[in-house]
Amino acid sequence: GRGAGMVEATILFTDLVGFSSWVLKAGDELALELLRAVAGVVEPAIQAERGRVVKRLGDGHMAVFPEPRAGIEAALTMQEGLGGIEVGGHCPRLRAGLHRGQPRQLGGDYLGTDVNIAARVGEAAGAGEVLVSAAVLAGVADDERGELSWRRRRGFRAKGAPRDLEVYVVRRAP
Repeated sequence: GRGAGMVEATILFTDLVGFSSWVLKAGDELALELLRAVAGVVEPAIQAERGRVVKRLGDGHMAVFPEPRAGIEAALTMQEGLGGIEVGGHCPRLRAGLHRGQPRQLGGDYLGTDVNIAARVGEAAGAGEVLVSAAVLAGVADDERGELSWRRRRGFRAKGAPRDLEVYVVRRAP
């Protein structure tokens, strides 16, 4: 195919916690309303940080960023922006995970081990949580770290991720 080959990228996966269960009760109309409202927060946050939505994954997104700090900033902005959304009595909660690596770019998509790792980091995040791999934190310059706080998630294990992968919960510094 017409791929760009291996590229350095920070990969973000998001997902709405409990969305599938809620949809069973709420129905398709409210689900679409909620997804539109969430996309109205998530997609501008990605674009504001020079990221690109790679694909929409039902109630989640995959995006890439040229710099790790930009991906973290987008994820934190998403979390903050979702606080004002309520549809049919439901307040969505987002989980987000980021990993930095060298995925293979094929057309508008990205494939490879680093994409899989990013997806596993995202799946491991809790509601309202941003998890990042050590590779993401390593790519954040010292002068950009002052606005962030992080703590290591001990005992992280995820099928399809390296056993020695270190992940961190990241927040804005108080």
